[in-house]
Amino acid sequence: MRRLIEQSLILPASAERLYAAYLDPALHGAVTGAPVTVSAESGAPFRAFGGQITGTMLSMIAPRLIVQSWRSVNFRDTDPDSTLILTFVPAGADGRIDLIHIDVPEQDYQGVTEGWEKYYWAPWRRYLAQ
Repeated sequence: MRRLIEQSLILPASAERLYAAYLDPALHGAVTGAPVTVSAESGAPFRAFGGQITGTMLSMIAPRLIVQSWRSVNFRDTDPDSTLILTFVPAGADGRIDLIHIDVPEQDYQGVTEGWEKYYWAPWRRYLAQ
C-alpha cells in the first residue's frame, strides 16, 4: 500500500530564503543542528543526520521546488526509496513550505511523519526566531 505524508507550514522568512537555506549545506546544518550533504545539482547525493537519512537530489526549480529520493535507516533493504517533494510558496512576507512525501514504508511511516516536525519544522522555527 502506498503511504503519503502531507504537511504545510508557514515560516517567518521568504519562500526564496527557505528554498536557499534547504539547499545550502551550512544553513541546512545550522537549522537542523546536524551536518548535511546537499546540492542544487540533479543527481547529487543527499545525506543528513549522520547518514540516518540518505537519497538523491532529483530535480530543482529555483526557487520553488525540490524533489528528492529519500530513505531512512529504518527502511528495509527491500523497500524502494520514497519520494520527497517540497514546494516553497510566498505567503505575504512569510514563506510556506508544502511537503508531500510518497511511499514511506509502513514500518517507518509514523516516525517519518513525526520526524518532520521534530527534526525540521521545530528547529527551523527556533533558527528563524534567533
